[in-house]
Amino acid sequence: MGIDFAVEELYATGWSDLDSTGCSHHVDGRGYPRPERVRQEFASSGFDLAIRRIDIFNCFRAEWSNGDADTSGSVVGRSEAEAAVYALAQFRRQLTAEAVS
Repeated sequence: MGIDFAVEELYATGWSDLDSTGCSHHVDGRGYPRPERVRQEFASSGFDLAIRRIDIFNCFRAEWSNGDADTSGSVVGRSEAEAAVYALAQFRRQLTAEAVS
């Protein structure tokens, strides 16, 4: 997948880097949130985000929940930043889909 794909997916959800607090910059100049900022974005919506390294697969897994024991969603990435950014993109899509239905 790669950070390129994660950043593309995030921007496709309408995310903007107008507030660049807690952001890194992609090689093309676009800003994207660092993992701590992503955690704050989840928390502001009432969700918890956990990111952990999975050594056996040499990847990171990001999963989010609304405080219940059940996981609301999860993604994997090669790096913590990639997993965080892709998780935020999927979370934003999930919230949009729930709002429409």
